Amino acid sequence: MGNSVGCFSSAQEDHLTKKTSNSSSNVKKDPAFFLPSLSSSKKQNNNIDNINKEQLDEDLAEQAIAAAMLFRHHQRNGTLPFPRSSSVSSTSHQGSNKKHSFTKSSSSRQRSLADPLFKPSQLVNQDLKIEDAETKHLILVHGGGFGAWCWYKIITLLVESGFTVDAVDLTGSGIHSSDTNTIMNLSQYTKPLTDIFHKLHQGEKVILVGHDIGGACISYLMEMFPSQIAKSVFIAATMLQNGQSALDVLSQQTGSNDLMRQAQVFLYANGKDKPPTAIDLDKEFLADLLFNQSSAKDIALASVSMRPIPFAPLAEKLSLSDKNYGSIRRFYVKTQEDCAIPVSLQESMIESNPPEQVFQVKGSDHAPFFSKPQALHRILIEILQIPPKQT
Repeated sequence: MGNSVGCFSSAQEDHLTKKTSNSSSNVKKDPAFFLPSLSSSKKQNNNIDNINKEQLDEDLAEQAIAAAMLFRHHQRNGTLPFPRSSSVSSTSHQGSNKKHSFTKSSSSRQRSLADPLFKPSQLVNQDLKIEDAETKHLILVHGGGFGAWCWYKIITLLVESGFTVDAVDLTGSGIHSSDTNTIMNLSQYTKPLTDIFHKLHQGEKVILVGHDIGGACISYLMEMFPSQIAKSVFIAATMLQNGQSALDVLSQQTGSNDLMRQAQVFLYANGKDKPPTAIDLDKEFLADLLFNQSSAKDIALASVSMRPIPFAPLAEKLSLSDKNYGSIRRFYVKTQEDCAIPVSLQESMIESNPPEQVFQVKGSDHAPFFSKPQALHRILIEILQIPPKQT
């Protein structure tokens, strides 16, 4: 995963390797489909707000897992009801006369179990309206190994708040049909993302949100489409400087992340005498490495949905100019309990390439869209509300 891409170096390649088969596809075959029971007894609790929160998270997780199971059923039977290379897109209804507005909040606070569940309709302030936002269109870019599916909670919250959201499957990710081992560069990897930009109306702007190695992907797009991007948000992501690759940044933690070294498995579709073509994560380590604060149901969803990470885009050094990349406002969101891209590495990227503002999600693992969706939603709303700079 982008998460799984935590740290790679040439020396590590000899530690954990995996021979790919001689078949045309070198992506691992799906393991036997097994999920823990989705029904669980609830603890007796007098706090009705806690019960409501648990129920919402369970309902959302169950719906996502059910969708994954349905997709696998269609995939195996050749009855997919939609093009496999299409992105997942959720659009809000703008025709309503109801006016939405939001208040800034301290999103970095770890909410106690006694706090009520925040709903989008509760984040209101008469002085701030989404109609005043620079743009109401967000594009969510997943990390390595993930897909558009990982954003399901954030999509729900943002759409209910009145925003338009696109969550795209990068090439070889999610339900995209390409073999991960055949992806040779960032251009190929990000093509589903660039396709969205080519379809934007003239003068239309978006906010790019990238997670994990999705940070390198949105940096690549920032250099290509600077006039169409209002803001960029890096969530526990690789925020690169000119001439750097995601691999350069992630390799900085190689010596201190034993868990990552144990988890990563290099795939060599072109032979062991050639560079690796992809990196997979041993599912035995997923919970501890990526989802140490996430629910069992979200971990189950990830375990049946994650795919290998293409290696070539990780190693590609980006050419980032002050005129293009440097002209776009950047914001960084730190994840405090992250075992894949530790806070120390996140802070190192922030120090060497300072963004306009830094936020943090306390109590979040590497996947805040799973472990702290409400807190992440509030941070995104706060960033959306920041007015454009006067020129």
